[in-house]
Amino acid sequence: MYMLTEAERIVRIPPAELKEEIEKVIDALTWDSFEGKIGEDKEITVLIKNVRPVGPGRIVHGDGAVYQTVKYEQVVFKIKDNEIIEGVVVEILKFGAFVRFGPLDGLLHISQVMDDRVDIDESNQRLVGKDTGRTLSVGDVVKARVVSIDLNEKNPQDSKIGLTMRQPGLGKLTWLEEDRKKRQQEGSV
Repeated sequence: MYMLTEAERIVRIPPAELKEEIEKVIDALTWDSFEGKIGEDKEITVLIKNVRPVGPGRIVHGDGAVYQTVKYEQVVFKIKDNEIIEGVVVEILKFGAFVRFGPLDGLLHISQVMDDRVDIDESNQRLVGKDTGRTLSVGDVVKARVVSIDLNEKNPQDSKIGLTMRQPGLGKLTWLEEDRKKRQQEGSV
């Protein structure tokens, strides 16, 4: 999910900013241009540090701006199909729950919450299993699997990520602990 990598890209320094201290301008422009954005390799740049210029910049005729190659270290978040994630339920709606993991939110559709019929208690922000009585509420920590990814490159927060918890080893962490204790008790009997 999270990786520390090094990147090399080009930033455009507008003519008006050439009067300022160039190292600070390059830092700020690099952060503004790439932090929180999705790169060509479908990774979201979460944090940038140690920005340094590489060689001299180039001035494009008619533009007046300097195009400067920069190298920097970055923390990136990359999500893959079928990856197991751990996240926090941040919202309950009629059609399911949104789970926040890393810088993104994924949708846990109501049909993918548990192997039980599920009632929605929107006023209390929770989903309730009719037969099991298990509840999923805002703030609960869950383990889920990524089943679909549609990243929005212009605004990563508008990305659509589908999740499921209907497999062994997935679910609300307290459910998993209950199941583990139950198996241990059955094994010792």
